Parts: sequence; structure tokens; C-alpha cells
Amino acid sequence: MSSIPLISPISKPIALATILHARVLRRDSQLGMVTLLFEGGELRVPMIDAPVDSGVSVTIDARDVSIALSRPMDVSITNRLPGTIIEVEYLEKPFVRVTFDLGALFLHSLVTIESVERLALEPGLRAWAMIKSVAIADVAVHGLDLPQPRRWPVI
Repeated sequence: MSSIPLISPISKPIALATILHARVLRRDSQLGMVTLLFEGGELRVPMIDAPVDSGVSVTIDARDVSIALSRPMDVSITNRLPGTIIEVEYLEKPFVRVTFDLGALFLHSLVTIESVERLALEPGLRAWAMIKSVAIADVAVHGLDLPQPRRWPVI
């Protein structure tokens, strides 16, 4: 009788996310996509039930953020944001949190130690954060109650 070795369950990846606030810039019903404008650029996401110019909050899971050292051209990933790596934090093996400065926003990426070593990722390095549009599900996009502009008193 042969015994099957027990395999311990793989630990769950560390949950890290970036929440950004944006405004609906354009809706493209033909493609089923929405363009969101945020302080660090634009994001394309699947269609959401929010009118143009409304505010939204988007949660981007760090597991859904890939890194490229040169400008990504021939890739299916729509959201490609240039930035500077400001932190490389080693977590439970094999995970590493890489934090990008996109100008007005910090964006987290969760990668492996192997990727950090292969790409020689380090603070100060200019790189591209890439986020698949389909990774930003409509359940992660929430409408905000933005304050209405105050009307000037009429004299």
C-alpha cells in the first residue's frame, strides 16, 4: 500500500489594495467600457451604472497590478500607468509589495521575490504599472455622494 504525501494548503496571498477616487469621463456603450479620470491619469473599466461626471471609488487589488520596465506596447492590458517605484517591501515568501508613485496617488502591486530579482526592482526606478480592465469588476466601483457646487448668492 503506497501512501500519498500530504500537501499543506497554500497560504492565501496577502490582501493589499489601492482605493482611488475618480470621475466618470466617458461612457462607450458600444464597447461596454467607461473611462474614469483620476489624479494620476485615466482608467478604462467595464461599464458601470454611473453617469458622466459622477464620482466613483475604485478598488484595485495589488494582485491585479503587473509591472513593466519599458513602455508596454503590444499587450492586451489597457491600463498602463507610468510611475516611480518608491518602496519594495518583502512580505511572507514569496510575496513582495511594490509601491508606485503615480504623481498624486500611490498604487500597490503584489509580485513574487523572483520577479523583483529578475527585473531588479528597487526604489527610484521608473516603471509602468499595468492593470487589466476586466480585473476592475463593477462590484469594486462604488458611486460617491459628491457635494454639489455651492451657488453664489444673487444680489
